[in-house]
Amino acid sequence: MAKMLKDGASYNQREVVDLLVEFSSFKDRVNKRFKILATELEGKNNEHDLWVNLYLISTDYAEELYNKRQKQQDNLRQQENLQKIS
Repeated sequence: MAKMLKDGASYNQREVVDLLVEFSSFKDRVNKRFKILATELEGKNNEHDLWVNLYLISTDYAEELYNKRQKQQDNLRQQENLQKIS
């Protein structure tokens, strides 16, 4: 979903609601875990932009980690398949 926002793709109302729910839960988790960060962001002129940028950075990071893990799992499967064949 974050990738769609960056690319400027069009999306329907359901996708927007899903994104807002996901963003809201992300913001709540950050508020709980990183109270200092949350207080630093609170009340700033561009607070919303800061939260959105933080969200986009975190989703990029999570996506990269997921892709790396998938590649590692795929490589392991290929190695196992090669060992079974030989």
